Amino acid sequence: MGASASFEPLLWMLLFGVVASVPALIVAKMIAPRRRFFNPVKFMPMECGQVPTGEGRTRFMMQYYSYVLMFVVFDVMTIFLYAWGASLFALPRAVTLPIIIFLAILGAALGYAMYLSARRDIW
Repeated sequence: MGASASFEPLLWMLLFGVVASVPALIVAKMIAPRRRFFNPVKFMPMECGQVPTGEGRTRFMMQYYSYVLMFVVFDVMTIFLYAWGASLFALPRAVTLPIIIFLAILGAALGYAMYLSARRDIW
C-alpha cells in the first residue's frame, strides 16, 4: 500500500466537489435574470427601507473594550482547555507545563482587562 492510497478518499472528495459544483454554477448562470433596465433606486444605500440620514461612521464606545477582551480570553481558554482535558489521560505528564504556561499568559491578559475596567471605572 503506497503513500497515494492514503490520499484516495481526499481525491474522491475533491472529484465529487468539482462534479457537484460545476453543473450547479452553469445552471445558476443560465437561469439568472439578465439586467434589462437600469433602476437607480435599487443602487441607493438603504437602512431598513429608509434613506439614511446623518454620518455613517460613529465613535465606538471604549467602555466595552475590557468586556470584549475578557470574552476573547475566556473563549480561547475554553477551546484549548477542552481539547487538553478531553485527551488528558492519553498525554504524557510533560504536557502539563506548557498548558500551565498558556494559562499564565491568558491570566495575564485577563488581569490586564480587569485593570483597564478598574481604571476606566466601569465596574
